[in-house]
Amino acid sequence: MDPSTALVGAVLFGMLVGSFLNVVILRLPARMEYEFRCQCADYEQGDKPDAEPPDLVYRGSHCPKCGHDIRWYENLPIVSYLFLRGKCSGCGTRISLQYPLIEALCGVLTGFLCIHFGFTIQAAAAIALTFALVALSGIDIRTQLLPDSITLPFLWLGLLLNTQGTFVDLSSAVIGAAAGYLSLWSVYWIFKLITRKEGMGYGDFKLLAVFGAWLGWKMLPVIILLSSLVGAVIGIAMIIVLGRDRNVPIPFGPYIAIAGWIAMIWGEPIMSAYLGSF
Repeated sequence: MDPSTALVGAVLFGMLVGSFLNVVILRLPARMEYEFRCQCADYEQGDKPDAEPPDLVYRGSHCPKCGHDIRWYENLPIVSYLFLRGKCSGCGTRISLQYPLIEALCGVLTGFLCIHFGFTIQAAAAIALTFALVALSGIDIRTQLLPDSITLPFLWLGLLLNTQGTFVDLSSAVIGAAAGYLSLWSVYWIFKLITRKEGMGYGDFKLLAVFGAWLGWKMLPVIILLSSLVGAVIGIAMIIVLGRDRNVPIPFGPYIAIAGWIAMIWGEPIMSAYLGSF
C-alpha cells in the first residue's frame, strides 16, 4: 500500500475511534456509578437503581436532551458536526464542541504517530495507548475519575509488550511500574499527613505506573517534571483567563497523560538535554 494512502487511512481510523471515545467519556462514568449503586444495594439488600444508563456498545448514539437516535450519516466524524451546524437535528440543542475536538485530536495524533514510528508494532502500541489517554483525560476532566477498567489493562499491556523489548527491556518496565505507583503514593501520604487533605487520587498513581510499565523507570522523573510544568501552565492560564477559583480541585490525570505522551515521543532528547545542562 502507498504510504500516503496508509497515512490517510490511519487518520480516518483515528477519527472514527475518537467518535467512539466520546461515547466512552460520557457513558463509562455513568455505568460505573450504576454498577456501584447495584453493588451497594446487593450488600444492603435494598432496591437497585431504576434507570440503567446505556452501555458502551449496544445502545446507539442519541441526543441526551430529546432522545433522538443519531442516524449513521449524522455520526460521521467532524463532517456531521459541520453539516448539522453543531445542533441536534431533532430538537436543535447545541452539540458540545467536545465531539469534533476529540475526533480531530485522535485523527491528528494517529497520523503523527504513524509518521514518527512508521507502520510498526511500536506505532500500533503507541496509538492504542494514546486512545486510552484521551479517554482517561476526558473522564478525569468531567468527573475526576481515572477508571481501573482502562488503567489496569494498559499497565499489563505495557509489561507484555516489553517482554519483547518494544519500548524498553522488561526489568526496566517492571521497576518502572512499581516506582511509578509508589512515587505518587508516597507523595500522597506525605501531603495528607502534613495537611490532613488529599492532594490526588489513587487513579493518578496507577496512571504513572502505566507509563513506568511502557517507558521504563528512567523516564519517570521526566514525566513527573513535565506533568508539574504542564499543570502549572494550564492551571495558571485557567485562573487568569477563565477566572477559575483557586480552591476548586483540578484533575491531575490529564497533566500526567500529556507529560507521558510527550516523554514517549521526545523523552530521550529531553533527558539528554537536561542532563547535558549540568
